[in-house]
Amino acid sequence: GTLLNVSVSDHDRSDSLLLSWDEPEGGAKGYLLALSSLGSGTLLQNGSAGPNTTSFWFHGLTPGTRYEIEVTATLACMDTVSQTITAQTSPSPVRNLSLSSGGSSASLRAVWAHGHGRRDGYRLALWHSDSQTLVRNVSLLPSASTFLFDGLLAGSEYALKVSTLAGSSQASTSIHQWTAPSIPTQLRLSPGSSTSLVASWAGAAGAAWLHLELRNLLTQKVSTTLSARRGLTSYTFQHLHPGTQYWLGLSAMAGSQTVVGPNATAWTYPLSPGNVTLSSAEEQNSLQARWSIPGGWRDFYLVTLREGEDSIPTRNISVGGENDHVTFHGLSPGQQYSVQVVVVAGPYRASAHSTAAWTEPRAPSGVGLSSQGSPHSLLASWEEAMGEGYLLALSLAEHPVKNSSLLRGVTSFTYEGLHPGTLYTFEVSTVAGPYTSSPRCISNWTYPLPPEQLTLSNGGHSTSLQASWRAASSGSTGYTGTLWETKSQVQVRNVTVGNEWTNVTLENLVPGRQYTLEMAAVAGPYRSPVQSATDWTYPLAPAGVTLTNTRRPMGLSAFWDKAAGDVDQFFLQLYSKSHAAQRNTSVGPNTHNFTFLGLSPGTQYFLKVTVLAGPYRSSSHFATEWTYPLSLANVSVQPGRKPQELHVSWVESGGGRDHLVQLSVAESLSIIRNVSVPRGVTQLDLEGLVPGSRYRVEIISQAGPHRISSQTAIGYTVPLPPRSLSASPVSKAWALAVHWETAPGHRDGYLLSVLEEGSSAPPRTLEAGKDSTNVTVPQLEPGTCYLVGIWATAGPYRSLPENITSCTVPAAPTNLSLTNPGSSSELYTSWNKPPGRRDNYRITLYSLSTQSRIQVQTLSADALNCTWTHLEAGSKFAVQVTAVKGSLEASSINITQWTYPLAPVNLTLGSPAASALVVSWAVVGRGAEGFVVDVGDAASGTPVGRTVLGGNARSHILRSLSPGTRYSVAVSATAGPFHTSTPNLTHCTRECDALLA
Repeated sequence: GTLLNVSVSDHDRSDSLLLSWDEPEGGAKGYLLALSSLGSGTLLQNGSAGPNTTSFWFHGLTPGTRYEIEVTATLACMDTVSQTITAQTSPSPVRNLSLSSGGSSASLRAVWAHGHGRRDGYRLALWHSDSQTLVRNVSLLPSASTFLFDGLLAGSEYALKVSTLAGSSQASTSIHQWTAPSIPTQLRLSPGSSTSLVASWAGAAGAAWLHLELRNLLTQKVSTTLSARRGLTSYTFQHLHPGTQYWLGLSAMAGSQTVVGPNATAWTYPLSPGNVTLSSAEEQNSLQARWSIPGGWRDFYLVTLREGEDSIPTRNISVGGENDHVTFHGLSPGQQYSVQVVVVAGPYRASAHSTAAWTEPRAPSGVGLSSQGSPHSLLASWEEAMGEGYLLALSLAEHPVKNSSLLRGVTSFTYEGLHPGTLYTFEVSTVAGPYTSSPRCISNWTYPLPPEQLTLSNGGHSTSLQASWRAASSGSTGYTGTLWETKSQVQVRNVTVGNEWTNVTLENLVPGRQYTLEMAAVAGPYRSPVQSATDWTYPLAPAGVTLTNTRRPMGLSAFWDKAAGDVDQFFLQLYSKSHAAQRNTSVGPNTHNFTFLGLSPGTQYFLKVTVLAGPYRSSSHFATEWTYPLSLANVSVQPGRKPQELHVSWVESGGGRDHLVQLSVAESLSIIRNVSVPRGVTQLDLEGLVPGSRYRVEIISQAGPHRISSQTAIGYTVPLPPRSLSASPVSKAWALAVHWETAPGHRDGYLLSVLEEGSSAPPRTLEAGKDSTNVTVPQLEPGTCYLVGIWATAGPYRSLPENITSCTVPAAPTNLSLTNPGSSSELYTSWNKPPGRRDNYRITLYSLSTQSRIQVQTLSADALNCTWTHLEAGSKFAVQVTAVKGSLEASSINITQWTYPLAPVNLTLGSPAASALVVSWAVVGRGAEGFVVDVGDAASGTPVGRTVLGGNARSHILRSLSPGTRYSVAVSATAGPFHTSTPNLTHCTRECDALLA
């Protein structure tokens, strides 16, 4: 029962085992130790130990191998105590352990060589160094010699412990390694200011350290280097040069591994130029831009010249970065400019603007000063010039009148309230900034006012007129006028006087003539509106005024001579001192005598003849004469109750004795009858005279101291009317021939009156000589009746009228047509309406087939067509239209036409022989003008023949046909251009006659 309490250990030695045990009670004489392979029992080693020994080493063992060890203690009395235990040697650690990234930022590969001995397997533990976190714990088969760790962090240090397992023992080997760093992405370098650049990147967690190098590309010197720990994502580089391009390089490090990353370039912002100015250059229309060179660097300057208030770019110039000015030539005069100087450094710009500057302007062109017909205003105008505006000055005789300033865009200005007829000077200059152009000058006049209160007066003169006026209230250079004859509008003379004149006398004019003076004030090239005045020269009094007795009682004849000049009329004043009544009369300017009738006999009269010209008059001296002291007045000779009588009457004055009435034929002056009548008788009928004759009657009377004949009176007997009046139409002339026979006695002529029936127009009159017995009245309306009246005339008297009514021949219808509407029994007739009138139309239709008149129609005067029905089919007809007026007629030409024929009936076919067909038919009515027989092959439809026959045919034999053939036959009835056919009828010819026999 004694236990040895054997234990075994290796003391970290993989090829040895230390065996320990407890000495048994009573001690032991020695110990025997046996080491054999577990499982096979093969003794591998044995050993012995002396007494007082409690441990024993087995060396040379195989690492990681399981052994069975038996310890036998030899006790006293040859007793033994044994105890068997199993033990295992510690495994050998792996050899040549390596851990590498292979350039990978996310994996590490572990590789090792197997240690000596045996093993149960491997256990791999991977730790993240910074965080001391176990990343992986992997168990592998004993044959494994490599393993890939993936999904790792880039640029991180890892520790790997590889433990070789054998039983409960293990032997470990450790190693450290970094994953390859990852390259940061999205590297950006951008300007923060003119002296700083901001670098930023992403994906920086994959490197333990970042190395940044900033290089000045202008000097190719490194400006700044920087190493930053993991996690930094941006950095600002300060104290750099403005307007300079820099290069930034970025490297990632992890342990001993370095990866070159991306690079970037950027510019610092350039500094703006200072003190930018734009001013005039020495050359005309040039401006020079200047500026102060800013610190730092730049690629170049971009200088932009801007034009106008809208600052529209007009020129761009690039100059080197060391320049400090540029000059712009050939600019627009009078234009506002500004300049922008842009410093360009890489993609960045910094600009500065100048204040506005102007080029010197030019004076406007096309300057005009127009009066526009106004006396109080002038319109100044000019063409647009470049600049801010315009300075306007209006002066009068070098004295300023009005100064004005206008903005650009205005090209005209109206000056109001000016003096009429005055010369003004207008100046216009262009203003542009501080500059003003030299002025453009132009002068013009305002229109003058017309002369006022213009008058024209003759002053009692017959050959001159004086014009006067009041000078216009304002200026003028003179007056011009034209004198016209008012009535004839003939120009007499022109008048031109200075402005100090207010009147002028116009000499050598025609007396009594009306003149018109047109005056206008003149100022420079302009004339005022015309003022006009009218007056007459004073007329001259008539000369040679006389007053003489006429051979008629109570009459005095005045005579006078027309003086030089014009006369509107003569005014005659006749008066007697013994009578209060005065005789006044006016006569035309071409009259030089006048007879006053109805004066008191035996009375002294005074005559004054006055010339009137316009409102002026001039009178002659008085002329005087006595009237004959007749006792008779108002001798009148009138026709009597019969054509052979004259009735003489008079008015008897107071006193006197018998009167002797003397009758004479007016043409011969021979006295043919003297009749004495007592005092108190005032009328007498003279009988037995010749009708239509002109007689002269004179009554011899004594009144007072004189014996004197009365005034001669002329009288006519009434003529006898013409006899046997007749009027007949002139054929086709639309005229009437009027005939009559001469009546006894005399006459001066004949008067004819022609009045259209039913017309309200005045009658047409004609005159015929006294020996005429006929006259033709032309140009009358056709078919119209007229009332013809005729009178014999003698002096103012007419005979009783003779009247007769007669009509003109009507006009024949025209454009007559006779058309067939496609009918066999109807025809249509139409015509154009002829001129003039008619009572009606008579339309006659003739049958040319029967040579007879078959229908007559009477239509109204307004009809223009008619239709004939129930006519014979296939017949030829003629129509005539006659216009009828009373018994007078006018016919149109004859027009012919056919009615459609009726188709033949009862068509039959027979074949009397092998080569013939007999066609027979019947007709309806008269039949037709002719017949056409058409035959064709019934099978092919090919025409075989056509035969034209007369109107009497009722059958026909078709010969030379083919035997035994079916033919198609049709018969057409023809009438003029028309035809009507039967339907086709078919029939076969016989077979050959021989065969039939």
